Amino acid sequence: MSDMVRSADASWSDTRRSLRKDHRWETSSLLEREEKEKLFSEHIEALAKKKKEHFRQLLDETTTITLTTSWKEAKKAIKEDPRCIKFSSSDRKKQREFEDYIKDKYITAKADFRTLLKETKFITYRSRKLLQESDQHLRDVEKVLQNDKRYLVLDCVPDERRKLIMSYIEDLDRRGPPPPPTASEPTRRSTK
Repeated sequence: MSDMVRSADASWSDTRRSLRKDHRWETSSLLEREEKEKLFSEHIEALAKKKKEHFRQLLDETTTITLTTSWKEAKKAIKEDPRCIKFSSSDRKKQREFEDYIKDKYITAKADFRTLLKETKFITYRSRKLLQESDQHLRDVEKVLQNDKRYLVLDCVPDERRKLIMSYIEDLDRRGPPPPPTASEPTRRSTK
Protein backbone atom coordinates (compact mmCIF):
# COMPACT_ATOMS: atom_id res chain seq x y z
CA MET A 1 0.00 0.00 0.00
CA SER A 2 2.81 2.41 0.82
CA ASP A 3 4.15 2.44 -2.76
CA MET A 4 0.70 2.84 -4.34
CA VAL A 5 -1.01 5.26 -1.92
CA ARG A 6 0.93 8.49 -1.63
CA SER A 7 -1.87 10.99 -1.16
CA ALA A 8 -3.50 11.63 2.20
CA ASP A 9 -6.66 12.59 0.30
CA ALA A 10 -7.17 9.08 -1.12
CA SER A 11 -10.40 7.24 -0.33
CA TRP A 12 -10.62 3.59 0.66
CA SER A 13 -13.08 2.63 -2.10
CA ASP A 14 -10.96 4.13 -4.91
CA THR A 15 -7.76 2.75 -3.47
CA ARG A 16 -9.21 -0.74 -3.00
CA ARG A 17 -10.11 -0.88 -6.73
CA SER A 18 -6.60 0.04 -7.80
CA LEU A 19 -5.02 -2.29 -5.23
CA ARG A 20 -7.04 -5.24 -6.53
CA LYS A 21 -5.32 -4.84 -9.89
CA ASP A 22 -1.93 -5.29 -8.23
CA HIS A 23 -0.50 -8.82 -8.11
CA ARG A 24 0.30 -8.45 -4.39
CA TRP A 25 -3.39 -8.07 -3.50
CA GLU A 26 -3.73 -11.85 -3.24
CA THR A 27 -1.43 -11.94 -0.23
CA SER A 28 -3.78 -9.64 1.66
CA SER A 29 -6.56 -12.23 1.58
CA LEU A 30 -5.38 -13.40 5.00
CA LEU A 31 -6.62 -10.12 6.46
CA GLU A 32 -10.24 -9.32 7.27
CA ARG A 33 -11.92 -6.43 5.45
CA GLU A 34 -11.94 -4.31 8.65
CA GLU A 35 -8.22 -4.94 9.17
CA LYS A 36 -7.45 -3.79 5.62
CA GLU A 37 -9.51 -0.64 6.14
CA LYS A 38 -7.81 0.00 9.47
CA LEU A 39 -4.35 -0.37 7.90
CA PHE A 40 -5.41 1.98 5.11
CA SER A 41 -6.66 4.56 7.62
CA GLU A 42 -3.43 4.35 9.62
CA HIS A 43 -1.41 4.80 6.42
CA ILE A 44 -3.48 7.86 5.42
CA GLU A 45 -3.07 9.36 8.91
CA ALA A 46 0.71 8.82 8.72
CA LEU A 47 0.82 10.56 5.32
CA ALA A 48 -1.24 13.49 6.62
CA LYS A 49 0.96 13.78 9.72
CA LYS A 50 4.10 13.79 7.58
CA LYS A 51 2.72 16.54 5.31
CA LYS A 52 1.73 18.58 8.36
CA GLU A 53 5.25 18.20 9.83
CA HIS A 54 6.81 19.33 6.55
CA PHE A 55 4.46 22.34 6.39
CA ARG A 56 5.28 23.33 9.96
CA GLN A 57 8.99 22.87 9.26
CA LEU A 58 8.59 25.29 6.33
CA LEU A 59 6.90 27.80 8.65
CA ASP A 60 9.74 27.38 11.19
CA GLU A 61 12.34 28.03 8.50
CA THR A 62 10.60 31.14 7.16
CA THR A 63 12.34 33.97 9.00
CA THR A 64 9.70 36.59 8.15
CA ILE A 65 7.02 34.75 10.17
CA THR A 66 6.51 36.07 13.70
CA LEU A 67 3.75 35.61 16.27
CA THR A 68 1.79 38.50 14.70
CA THR A 69 2.23 37.57 11.04
CA SER A 70 -1.06 37.26 9.20
CA TRP A 71 -1.88 34.37 6.88
CA LYS A 72 -1.89 36.79 3.93
CA GLU A 73 1.73 37.81 4.65
CA ALA A 74 2.87 34.25 5.35
CA LYS A 75 1.19 32.93 2.21
CA LYS A 76 3.23 35.33 0.06
CA ALA A 77 6.45 34.03 1.62
CA ILE A 78 5.73 30.30 1.34
CA LYS A 79 3.38 29.81 -1.63
CA GLU A 80 6.09 28.63 -4.05
CA ASP A 81 7.68 26.10 -1.69
CA PRO A 82 6.91 22.46 -2.59
CA ARG A 83 6.05 21.68 1.04
CA CYS A 84 3.29 24.28 0.90
CA ILE A 85 2.01 23.04 -2.43
CA LYS A 86 2.05 19.40 -1.30
CA PHE A 87 0.39 20.15 2.04
CA SER A 88 -3.00 20.86 0.51
CA SER A 89 -4.67 22.34 -2.52
CA SER A 90 -7.14 24.02 -0.17
CA ASP A 91 -6.11 27.51 0.86
CA ARG A 92 -8.53 27.32 3.76
CA LYS A 93 -6.83 24.17 5.10
CA LYS A 94 -3.41 25.85 4.85
CA GLN A 95 -4.74 28.90 6.65
CA ARG A 96 -6.26 26.79 9.44
CA GLU A 97 -2.97 24.92 9.92
CA PHE A 98 -1.04 28.22 9.88
CA GLU A 99 -3.33 29.66 12.56
CA ASP A 100 -2.91 26.52 14.71
CA TYR A 101 0.86 26.79 14.22
CA ILE A 102 0.89 30.45 15.37
CA LYS A 103 -1.31 29.59 18.37
CA ASP A 104 1.06 26.76 19.35
CA LYS A 105 4.11 29.01 18.91
CA TYR A 106 2.50 31.74 21.02
CA ILE A 107 1.68 29.32 23.86
CA THR A 108 5.23 27.95 23.75
CA ALA A 109 6.76 31.45 23.67
CA LYS A 110 4.77 32.53 26.73
CA ALA A 111 5.72 29.37 28.63
CA ASP A 112 9.39 29.83 27.72
CA PHE A 113 9.22 33.46 28.83
CA ARG A 114 7.73 32.45 32.20
CA THR A 115 10.62 30.02 32.60
CA LEU A 116 13.04 32.87 31.86
CA LEU A 117 11.36 35.00 34.53
CA LYS A 118 11.73 32.18 37.07
CA GLU A 119 15.42 31.85 36.18
CA THR A 120 16.03 35.58 36.63
CA LYS A 121 17.35 36.09 40.16
CA PHE A 122 17.09 39.87 39.75
CA ILE A 123 13.30 39.60 40.07
CA THR A 124 12.30 38.86 43.67
CA TYR A 125 9.33 39.21 46.00
CA ARG A 126 10.60 42.77 46.68
CA SER A 127 10.25 43.79 43.01
CA ARG A 128 6.63 44.94 43.37
CA LYS A 129 7.56 47.33 46.16
CA LEU A 130 10.44 48.66 44.05
CA LEU A 131 8.05 49.16 41.12
CA GLN A 132 5.65 51.13 43.28
CA GLU A 133 8.49 53.45 44.23
CA SER A 134 9.82 53.90 40.68
CA ASP A 135 9.45 52.63 37.11
CA GLN A 136 13.22 52.30 36.96
CA HIS A 137 13.08 48.77 38.39
CA LEU A 138 10.91 47.61 35.47
CA ARG A 139 13.38 49.15 33.00
CA ASP A 140 16.22 47.39 34.84
CA VAL A 141 14.35 44.07 34.68
CA GLU A 142 13.77 44.48 30.94
CA LYS A 143 17.42 45.40 30.46
CA VAL A 144 18.48 42.17 32.20
CA LEU A 145 16.11 40.13 30.03
CA GLN A 146 16.56 41.86 26.68
CA ASN A 147 19.40 39.72 25.34
CA ASP A 148 17.62 36.41 25.88
CA LYS A 149 15.95 34.78 22.88
CA ARG A 150 12.85 33.97 24.99
CA TYR A 151 12.41 37.72 25.58
CA LEU A 152 13.10 38.69 21.97
CA VAL A 153 10.54 36.25 20.54
CA LEU A 154 7.84 38.37 22.17
CA ASP A 155 9.14 41.63 20.63
CA CYS A 156 6.12 41.67 18.35
CA VAL A 157 3.77 41.74 21.39
CA PRO A 158 5.51 44.07 23.89
CA ASP A 159 2.32 44.84 25.86
CA GLU A 160 1.64 41.14 26.44
CA ARG A 161 5.27 40.59 27.45
CA ARG A 162 5.04 43.43 29.98
CA LYS A 163 1.78 41.95 31.37
CA LEU A 164 3.57 38.63 31.87
CA ILE A 165 6.38 40.39 33.76
CA MET A 166 3.92 42.28 35.96
CA SER A 167 1.85 39.17 36.62
CA TYR A 168 4.97 37.26 37.66
CA ILE A 169 6.10 40.08 39.97
CA GLU A 170 2.64 40.26 41.57
CA ASP A 171 2.68 36.50 42.07
CA LEU A 172 6.07 36.68 43.82
CA ASP A 173 4.77 39.51 46.01
CA ARG A 174 1.71 37.44 47.00
CA ARG A 175 3.89 34.47 47.95
CA GLY A 176 6.24 36.61 50.01
CA PRO A 177 9.83 35.81 50.92
CA PRO A 178 11.06 32.31 50.20
CA PRO A 179 11.57 29.98 53.15
CA PRO A 180 15.07 29.79 54.60
CA PRO A 181 17.30 27.12 53.07
CA THR A 182 16.91 25.05 56.24
CA ALA A 183 13.11 24.88 55.99
CA SER A 184 11.81 21.43 55.22
CA GLU A 185 8.31 22.34 54.05
CA PRO A 186 7.56 24.55 51.03
CA THR A 187 4.24 25.51 52.71
CA ARG A 188 6.00 27.76 55.22
CA ARG A 189 5.83 30.73 52.84
CA SER A 190 3.59 33.44 54.11
CA THR A 191 0.42 34.16 52.14
CA LYS A 192 -1.29 37.51 51.91
